[in-house]
Amino acid sequence: MRRLLALALAAAALAAAPEAWAAAALPETSMPWWGWPLALFVVCFFLGIVAVPAGVGGGVLFVPIVGGFFPFHLDYVRGAGLLVALASALSAGPALLNAGLASLRLALPLAVVASASSILGALIGFALPTNAVQVALGGTILAIVVLMAVAKRSEYPEVAKPDAISAALGMNGILVDAGTGRQHPWQVHRTPAGLVVFFLIGILAGMFGLGAGWANMPALNLLMGAPLKVSAGTSSFILSLVDSSAAWVYLNKGAVLPMIAVPSVIGMMLGAKIGAKLLKVLPAAIVRKLVLTLLAFAGMRALLKGLGIWT
Repeated sequence: MRRLLALALAAAALAAAPEAWAAAALPETSMPWWGWPLALFVVCFFLGIVAVPAGVGGGVLFVPIVGGFFPFHLDYVRGAGLLVALASALSAGPALLNAGLASLRLALPLAVVASASSILGALIGFALPTNAVQVALGGTILAIVVLMAVAKRSEYPEVAKPDAISAALGMNGILVDAGTGRQHPWQVHRTPAGLVVFFLIGILAGMFGLGAGWANMPALNLLMGAPLKVSAGTSSFILSLVDSSAAWVYLNKGAVLPMIAVPSVIGMMLGAKIGAKLLKVLPAAIVRKLVLTLLAFAGMRALLKGLGIWT
């Protein structure tokens, strides 16, 4: 019932004054205003399908692809990208907490730092010229491709001793393996370095409207030593807080248009449901290579578009 109500409200928001939103978001094009939301829905539906098996959030795919290949102003794309990432994180958050796969004690200190810096990142993004943001976005996406290609994962990292900050804040817990029933106590270290990294992650998330799951997981797992499943669950919870903070800046600036955000969120969420089912049968490694290729192409497109080479 709640889902039907949310879809009804979204449809009502989309139907209200569409021509005004289209005039604000689009240059003069031959396509009718309703064609662009329909195209967005279709594209985001397929992005949602591949995002789940590839182990990436929808936001990191949405912004470079829609910003590079749709005629929307980049500010509106970044605002919608935050809502796309936020919707995915919020839908998964409660289940992860109930299953013990997300840790509030681990997430909250990091989320506070990243949330504050995401507001700073959003303000920086609005202060810079669009071409400069486009170039920076292209460079960041290409760096993400490299990071995702070379980053390794550790199921249960070894942490001999927690640092003083993590011990004081109680950043530890017990992970119960659902398959075997075994309990795996865990703790983290290098918390000061983690806080610095999450400060930088927040700036990138706010500046470009990217979901930061691609960065949260390596930071939690490889840098701080949290188990892989705890890193994935806690990353989603942190993402919901960080993107909420940055989204308010975009809302205040008028950079969130329902014509772009509504079909994008609905398409991504529906696609993610199918992607979650296909996760059991699709080879994740092949899908991941496809996503990396897609991101590399979109990042190069954003870089060249910002430089005025490919417009």
